[in-house]
Amino acid sequence: MEITSAMVKELRERTQAGMMDCKKALIETNGDMDKAIEFLREKGLAANAKKAGRIAAEGLVDSYIHMGGKIGVLIEVNCETDFVANTDTFKNLCHDLALQIAASNPLFVSKEDVPQGNLDKEREILRAQALNEGKPEKIVDRMVEGRIEKYYKEVCLLEQPFVKNPDITVQALVNETALASGERISVRRFTRYERGEGIEKKTSDLAGEIEALTQQA
Repeated sequence: MEITSAMVKELRERTQAGMMDCKKALIETNGDMDKAIEFLREKGLAANAKKAGRIAAEGLVDSYIHMGGKIGVLIEVNCETDFVANTDTFKNLCHDLALQIAASNPLFVSKEDVPQGNLDKEREILRAQALNEGKPEKIVDRMVEGRIEKYYKEVCLLEQPFVKNPDITVQALVNETALASGERISVRRFTRYERGEGIEKKTSDLAGEIEALTQQA
């Protein structure tokens, strides 16, 4: 299996291991991302390996209000100790994540949170789109999976490019903070509010109102 630079980049973001170590791990595991992570952990090369089994139950609930009250975000980010939770670095991370959610409107924290039903429906739509574009049947499934990865970047917070630095993902930002703090950090949940969202707004039809009044007269 061809090991692409995108695969190496993803593995590095998920483990904070070196680029060459990530490439070697992917080669050794024939491109299987989960096995590559295990490989790096077994070799002691993954920065988060020792943190994986530790409980992150401390942290902060942070908020962000945007555009004079038009958009509001609440987010819970967890770490292992109060000490880290009270550092400026952790607080800045929480604020940046809330800002990210306000700007990019993700629906889920991670890929694992996307319901299977949503993925099935998205694949069905993407497959129909590809066929309507006249793409050959034999490459449609591969195209669909590629577009599913783009879908993840739209709807999953951790997969999105970081708004302050699009060269890295939100997951990489979290990993960098975890590495600096020496603790496991995880985004547990968030809620995004947008003023008027879900409310059916009444539209004014002046001509129609005048006509109705005329008929009543």
